Amino acid sequence: MAIRYGITGGTAKAISASVERAVTEGALEPGAALPPVRRLADDLGVSPGTVATAYKELRQRGIVVTRGRGGTVVAEGPGVASRRPPKVPEGLRDLAGGHPDPALLPELVPPVRLSPGSRSHRSVPRLPRLEETVREWLAADGVPAGHVTFAHGALDMIGRLLSVELRPGDAVAVEDPGYHHLLDLVTALGLRTVAVTVDDEGMRPEALRAALREGVRAVVCVPRAQNPYGGCFSAARRDALARVLREAPDVLVIENDFATEIAGAPLHSVTGAGLARWAHVRTVTKFLGTDLRWAAAACDATTLARHDGRLLLTSGWVSHLLQETVLGLMGDAATSALVGRAREAYARRRRTLVDELGRHGIAAHGASGMNVWVPVRDESAVVNGLRSYGWWVAAGARFRIGSAPGVRITTSALPTSDGARLARDFAAVLGESQATYGG
Repeated sequence: MAIRYGITGGTAKAISASVERAVTEGALEPGAALPPVRRLADDLGVSPGTVATAYKELRQRGIVVTRGRGGTVVAEGPGVASRRPPKVPEGLRDLAGGHPDPALLPELVPPVRLSPGSRSHRSVPRLPRLEETVREWLAADGVPAGHVTFAHGALDMIGRLLSVELRPGDAVAVEDPGYHHLLDLVTALGLRTVAVTVDDEGMRPEALRAALREGVRAVVCVPRAQNPYGGCFSAARRDALARVLREAPDVLVIENDFATEIAGAPLHSVTGAGLARWAHVRTVTKFLGTDLRWAAAACDATTLARHDGRLLLTSGWVSHLLQETVLGLMGDAATSALVGRAREAYARRRRTLVDELGRHGIAAHGASGMNVWVPVRDESAVVNGLRSYGWWVAAGARFRIGSAPGVRITTSALPTSDGARLARDFAAVLGESQATYGG
């Protein structure tokens, strides 16, 4: 059924702006149908071509999608309204956020020496000492570190790389299920997502090959601590993916190693496998602090030049105060010890929940990282059911493109002593759901 919201405008730009405003304000919800082109053209007194142009712009920006005879409808995750998680109800244990345990993060202390006066760092955007530390950090895991650069977080880096390489309408291969903010970012850039299914070892090679055949121009993958599924590349999977990627030398491969020190799994990176265009992105927010909006990347020379050229035109550089803080923490022995304890705790908490769920016959995935993915038939029934037991978990809808339903449980702040209770409650909810909905 077509929407009742009154779309206005006498030009394609004005019409698309009217629709975008309605989506942003919630007047048009995901799935709402827009009027057919000719009907809206008659209502507005414009040509059908003007409306068609407006709808085309909205499609390119990910605000609407066309479903053949089903017409044009608002996208499930429109590019102007990120799939933000709902607010945690009062009194519930929050296992939905995907955040590290605050007790396992170091205290952030700004550097004593501040940048003097007002001056530009465009000529020397990276602190040489931090750059050398990053090279050593990357090389220790086998990542080629001949060319490195910095950005304001992993998504900032990835967004800039995609924006300089691709144009609206181009396709990007992404994990399914995958990180919801990345899915929204790709859409907001006017790019198309092509889903690549994952398992406990990350992207599936046959699904990646199918995506490349669809003409994707970039691939974004997570080699360990995949969010939300928890997969991590094995050496064999890394080699299989590398063979597929070498068949498409013009495709930019972005490897997002966001969890690094607390992933709980070794890195098997595709970046050293002879790829022509690649970038390996790392950040520190999961183990040094969520306010440290800093990321580093190793990449090929062309990718470096394009990224840094765009950075120069925007923010120019990453704050040297921020760089000094990161450098100080990375070289601090007490912080390193705390990170080691965090890595062990996260692995223990994650494995405990997976094992406890398994004792109840519930399959769960969490080979690395801070999250566990549990396939279910009815996400809403499980989320609401666990809510009645005092738990708050994330429905999988915002992480999925075409993959099967599930829920994500963040285990970073879930003590092992609570894993058994959560698993019992989960089993009870599934039993109640089966009795109510037949499965």
